Amino acid sequence: MKIAIGADHAGFKAKILLTAHLESKGYEIHDVGTNSENSVDYPHFGHAVGKMVIEGHADNGIVICGTGIGVSISANKIPGVRAALCRTNEDAEMSRKHNNSNVLALGARSCDSSDLVAITDTWLNTAFEGGRHERRVNQIEYIKV
Repeated sequence: MKIAIGADHAGFKAKILLTAHLESKGYEIHDVGTNSENSVDYPHFGHAVGKMVIEGHADNGIVICGTGIGVSISANKIPGVRAALCRTNEDAEMSRKHNNSNVLALGARSCDSSDLVAITDTWLNTAFEGGRHERRVNQIEYIKV
């Protein structure tokens, strides 16, 4: 499985941690940056990861910033991205089972290292249930404002 991963400066260390963890489990990682703790603008990384997922260059994506909020908002600007901010294993499980999320958003300041790994593993190991949830997920793409 191919995973696109990106983070701003606040999520840089978490990105390094998760990249090493995921590579050790055999995932192919496409790192879109950032590559240091120097201040950068998070929207670029949320957008880059979302675009990779939608264009088929990655099966799933992971975005990380201080809270996870900014990168989730920027990733969700891309039609077809369903980025879910997850702070617990239950959030991760339900975002996949019921919402078929394809991008995991994490807050590096909201979770410690072991939580970030556990949430990511739960998210990757949970499948979409489909059924009644599929109708709702499909509606997301057709809502007009």
